[in-house]
Amino acid sequence: RPEPQPPQEASRGELYENPWTIPNLLSLVRIGLAPVLGYLIVQEDFSVALGVFTLAGITDLLDGFIARNWANQKSALGSALDPLADKILISVLYVSLTYANLIPVPLTSLIILRDIVLIAAVFYVRYKTLSPPRTLGRYFNPCYATAQLKPTFISKMNTAVQLILVAASLAAPVFNYVDSVYLHILWCLTALTTTVSGYSYCHYGRKTFKVIDNK
Repeated sequence: RPEPQPPQEASRGELYENPWTIPNLLSLVRIGLAPVLGYLIVQEDFSVALGVFTLAGITDLLDGFIARNWANQKSALGSALDPLADKILISVLYVSLTYANLIPVPLTSLIILRDIVLIAAVFYVRYKTLSPPRTLGRYFNPCYATAQLKPTFISKMNTAVQLILVAASLAAPVFNYVDSVYLHILWCLTALTTTVSGYSYCHYGRKTFKVIDNK
């Protein structure tokens, strides 16, 4: 009679890991700050929103620094949670700033559409790499790591450009440069990097994630 599988071990091709790492908690903090920022922008409290956005940026820098320098803090979940937190934060910020007439509707629509497609792709990869039985409990259990995301270089650049535009747009009403031509240039640059990064994911396909083989 075979012995029952111990709880700390996962099925073949999966890694059972602790999701409660400091970088993952920082990513969750960033997700929690997203609705706060959205509310502040809609209320046109741009000075406070700029401060909260700075705090969110610090959590982003910290989780990356900790994950790179402490091996026990790096996780496959973190490779997905970190960019997901960025996408949620960016989406809320762009929608809110568009509502406040600080970012044009077509640019926000482009960014949201790209992120929806990428998030759908992540859910699909999760489904394909999860070994049977594919139950909802196992699918949404963050302890079972099945794939590690590998963002493209242009995607990282695009995230940086998007965040620079957010910071510039938040600061615009505070420092009175809402109609600056430099903001218009940033709009065009953001649209370009968003389009190119979306194409890079389509072009590289399977190279943008690594299936975990925990034999």
